[in-house]
Amino acid sequence: MLKPLQTLLFLSLALGGPALAGDADSERLAAVLAAQPEEVQARYAWRHPQETLEFFGIAPGMTVVEALPGGGWYSKILLPYLGPQGGYIGADYAPDMYPLFGFFPEEQLKKKDTWVADFTAEAAGWAGADGPSVAAFAFGALPDSMQGTADAVLFVRALHNLARFEDQGGYLTAALRDAYAVLKPGGVVGVVQHEARADVPDAWAGGASGYLKRDFVIGRFEQAGFEFLGASEINQNAKDQPGENDVVWRLPPTLGTSGEDRELRAQLEAVGESNRMTLKFRKPE
Repeated sequence: MLKPLQTLLFLSLALGGPALAGDADSERLAAVLAAQPEEVQARYAWRHPQETLEFFGIAPGMTVVEALPGGGWYSKILLPYLGPQGGYIGADYAPDMYPLFGFFPEEQLKKKDTWVADFTAEAAGWAGADGPSVAAFAFGALPDSMQGTADAVLFVRALHNLARFEDQGGYLTAALRDAYAVLKPGGVVGVVQHEARADVPDAWAGGASGYLKRDFVIGRFEQAGFEFLGASEINQNAKDQPGENDVVWRLPPTLGTSGEDRELRAQLEAVGESNRMTLKFRKPE
């Protein structure tokens, strides 16, 4: 028996052929998003997953790499959307980058040694029987077997720490090198990143605050061999105007700096989630 998502796709293609495939994909994604838990849907007003994934050109059947999947907010959207003909690959920071944060306990650091196997098993559980194939790797250790296999790489709020620790270990350079290597010719990279204003000091916008400048991000991707295809303003938030003593984690959903100060918390909740650039790049054919 066809499941609801499969039925929707089958009927759309049967009635209109390939010309309606884009509409069917959009409807499929909308159905996946509507099936997410309430706490996930509460973030849609700020994260715009439908518009974001469509801007990047993500479609069922693709193989997609997601950088820093964390607890799976986007993973659990991508897995059912990509479907059984697709592939999903999680990509974590290099294990030797995590001690640089200075706050991870030793037990958690040790778990990074087995993250690839652990995350692959966890994500396969999220995918279920009708999901895509699932794999994982750590930046700086891309398996030869994965090179040239992906249609897209997504860096969603994942670049700032790579930039922050670039001088200590070349982590941003390694991640962009792996992104280039894992992609097929013509494959795309989608970036959503907390955006610093162009007039703030470069030192403040180096990643430690969570924010990066747009020109910096575009420049680094172009240096890595990618072509810049364009930007979307769908994840912009003009209310987010951080000062030089601010960090992105002061805002929802973390609200990490307001503590018990209800008035400050209310002010930050009114700002909403961060101002974000949304950029698209391509590996040349």
